[in-house]
Amino acid sequence: MTGLFARGVTLSLGGRRVLHDAHVALAAGEVVGVIGPNGAGKSTLLRVLAGLQGADAGEVLLEGRALAAMMPGDRARRLSFLPQEGVPPPPMRVADLVALGRLPHRGARNDVRDHAAVEAALAETGLLDLRDRPANQLSGGERARLRLARALAVEAPYLLADEPVAALDPAHALAVMASFGRLADAGRGVAVVLHDLTLAGRFCHRLVLMRDGRIVAQGRPAEILTDAAMRAVYGVTVRRVDDAVVPWSLTGEPA
Repeated sequence: MTGLFARGVTLSLGGRRVLHDAHVALAAGEVVGVIGPNGAGKSTLLRVLAGLQGADAGEVLLEGRALAAMMPGDRARRLSFLPQEGVPPPPMRVADLVALGRLPHRGARNDVRDHAAVEAALAETGLLDLRDRPANQLSGGERARLRLARALAVEAPYLLADEPVAALDPAHALAVMASFGRLADAGRGVAVVLHDLTLAGRFCHRLVLMRDGRIVAQGRPAEILTDAAMRAVYGVTVRRVDDAVVPWSLTGEPA
């Protein structure tokens, strides 16, 4: 069995049910967007999938193995988790912080491969010119790209990213989503929590729609981003208009 699966995952925190019987899958070669209003349980679901939060019931399987039974180092090499920003970064060089993404591989240290992985992550996130800057001097958007670079440096087959574009300007948000697409093209699986429904519809192969701790729908973006779903889940009506300004591609790239 390949892929990352959650089966019947149920979780309560502080006496409140935050996940109800969740079933979801992430396969290699796809980008899955997790969408829904605030408080829907998106971040909690991602943490359970990453093995960072235990569940009260159900199970998570990674390539046919129970995630809870895997050794932490093995799990860290197979799953890379990109959290929302927490504490500000320390005054370390950007490149040195990205290199921390190689820690899961420390038992099989390879300086050449580690260096290549860090360089590739810096290049992918547009941080090569900032590699020597102290991380605590970065802007909010630059810190977001730094967290992504560290996650990419792991070179894990599966990447779970919690709102990775929330602090980014349109160009960098597009670049990050395009990076996820390239990861999927290379055979990796990416699950990403998003609030931007335009990006979700444009870059994700499948969407998981959540509300009140429940997965209410899963499928292709065209099947999920319907007028009825927007009313029922988000409590909004939508318009599909031709004159809206929607960042679509980077300058010089195909539209």
